[in-house]
Amino acid sequence: QGRLVETGGGLVQAGGSLRLSCTASDSDLAMAWFRQAPGKEREFLAGSSGNGRSTSYKDSVKGRFTISRDKPGNTVYLQMDSLKSEDTSVYYCAAKEARSRSVQDIVFRNPKLYDYWGRGTQVTVSS
Repeated sequence: QGRLVETGGGLVQAGGSLRLSCTASDSDLAMAWFRQAPGKEREFLAGSSGNGRSTSYKDSVKGRFTISRDKPGNTVYLQMDSLKSEDTSVYYCAAKEARSRSVQDIVFRNPKLYDYWGRGTQVTVSS
């Protein structure tokens, strides 16, 4: 329960694109993408509410990154365009149970609120 499987990381040149995917073994989850570079705190990038109707982005990735979900809702994608060298990091998928109506429309930005984490996938952008 709560297992997350990430795919899609790799090496790309600056200006290029990558798409990350994360599939959860459960449903009714708020899901998000974070990243963490060596020596830095884990930072929120993009999130989707449990019902998939709301999204939120870190300011520095708005217009470049897009979060989306498949129809069943247990797979979330992060389309990353116009990648920069500073986007190099380990990217993590996170999920939080969101069955309650009171939280179904909330995008959670605080990593401490998430229940499940993927193992992380390396994204390296060469300049």
